[in-house]
Amino acid sequence: QLQLVESGGGLVQPGGSLRLSCAASGFTLDYYAIDWFRQAPGKEREGVSCISKSGGRTNYAESVKGRFTISRDNAKNTVYLQMNSLKPEDTAVYYCAAETRSDDFCLYAMDYWGKGTLVTVSS
Repeated sequence: QLQLVESGGGLVQPGGSLRLSCAASGFTLDYYAIDWFRQAPGKEREGVSCISKSGGRTNYAESVKGRFTISRDNAKNTVYLQMNSLKPEDTAVYYCAAETRSDDFCLYAMDYWGKGTLVTVSS
């Protein structure tokens, strides 16, 4: 069974940092681009960041550029989202998703996704 499991969420003060992890089971992440999405209460889901299969291409939403960093460790079958300088508006449930691609791009498609991890930024 193909599964993605997010972890690392929690409560953090404004200006703080968290590192989210997206671990895969039942399949190898090497063949997939990986995306991070988030959905805040009452808002639509938005793409936050994505990384290509090789890790050579990344993309960030304007709202997180310079603060978030996506990376992948294919040996550990895990993708990370390092979040620094967190703001209250970053509060949301964060989801990772895998997209099946034959090329080395990422386009925020969701072929498989996890159940999410909650990030709350509040003092």
